[in-house]
Amino acid sequence: MKDPEIKTYGCRLNFYESEVIRKYAKDNNLQNHIFINSCAVTNKTIADLKNEIRKVKKENQQSQVVLTGCAAQIHKKDFETMSEVDSIIGNKEKLESSTYKTIRESNKPVNLVGDIFENEQAISPIISKVKNRIRGFVQIQNGCDHRCTFCIIPYGRGNSRSVDPKNIIKQIKLLLEKNYKEIVLTGVDLTSYGSDFEKKISLSKLVKTILNRLPQLNRLRLSSLDIAEIDDELINLYGSEKRLLPHIHLSLQAGDNMILKRMKRRHSREDAINAIERIRAVRPDIVFGADLIAGFPTETEEMYLNSVRLIDECNITFLHVFPFSPRDGTPAARMPQLDREIIKKRAKILRNIGERKITEHYDKLKNKEINLIVESQNQGRSDTFAKVCLDDNFEAGKIIKMLVTGKCQEGLIGNIIV
Repeated sequence: MKDPEIKTYGCRLNFYESEVIRKYAKDNNLQNHIFINSCAVTNKTIADLKNEIRKVKKENQQSQVVLTGCAAQIHKKDFETMSEVDSIIGNKEKLESSTYKTIRESNKPVNLVGDIFENEQAISPIISKVKNRIRGFVQIQNGCDHRCTFCIIPYGRGNSRSVDPKNIIKQIKLLLEKNYKEIVLTGVDLTSYGSDFEKKISLSKLVKTILNRLPQLNRLRLSSLDIAEIDDELINLYGSEKRLLPHIHLSLQAGDNMILKRMKRRHSREDAINAIERIRAVRPDIVFGADLIAGFPTETEEMYLNSVRLIDECNITFLHVFPFSPRDGTPAARMPQLDREIIKKRAKILRNIGERKITEHYDKLKNKEINLIVESQNQGRSDTFAKVCLDDNFEAGKIIKMLVTGKCQEGLIGNIIV
């Protein structure tokens, strides 16, 4: 039996959840259904999604299109008006096996989108594979208790809920047995892990438990971290535990204190600089990435330049730049907005800086040995998440060592060390 078709957009958490969808849809023989697991992070994301849905339906007129994910949860009414959408299921419902039985047994479109804030426990079904992926994505947490003024995602994901450590260990162990060489811990607000338990634990304690219980795990990567919740224990782990890969993506958003305050972020510019310096002191080879928003309401040229300066002051390499997009229902949408051309210009400059920082990182790696994991026959990623181009074809998931000799347009090049 062939797998149902699933199109996944957005965060790493969605990639994990798509495997749950694949499992339940296959169990219920929903081969004639196309599941679109959506994102809703910006207005452009929603517009692109609508175009994709129209394209999918046009090319697959005999298939049932099922929309799920954050766009379905937040914008249900908008998508109910689209004739191309046959069924809509919410973020909670997409993780429940009963949903797929309902779809199978129903002779008409299904609309199952409940109140996400009523969901008090993390739903985390065990999966045995991640299709077309060489990394095992493991959900440890979902939702967010914070209300940044620009962010709509809590309304798609609900409040923060943590997965029981025993289930996390069980999931990772299964993926390791299936020969996944690298595990990525995913969530909406990863650093809030364990705060909802009666007996609170932290992300750092979870990571330590994982590494202690699973000595066969050689490569553990964390997804986006919030500066405000990175504790001393996690910093020390990066210094003492080489199995924790030297790459951290930070949710910074801005480098100006007034803008951070208006965003309702919980860290300052100085907090970011201090945390990065402390982590780099214990792990000199670590490489940082960061989310940055260009053109937040009221952002002056000087405030914007503070974000630009922060990139060099902290030596941030991988930039994920978002032009500000006002989302209905968020406080930032009601603030004085900047001209769209100014926002586009600032975003473009930040992206150009990001390209320069990657080039600088690649240049520093010349004549150095790196470890990498093969992602496809001739591409891979280093421990620091740098792209690598391979001359020979290697098995996906293989860990190899390479002496860097230079770079090409697609990434690093070098000689394989046998």
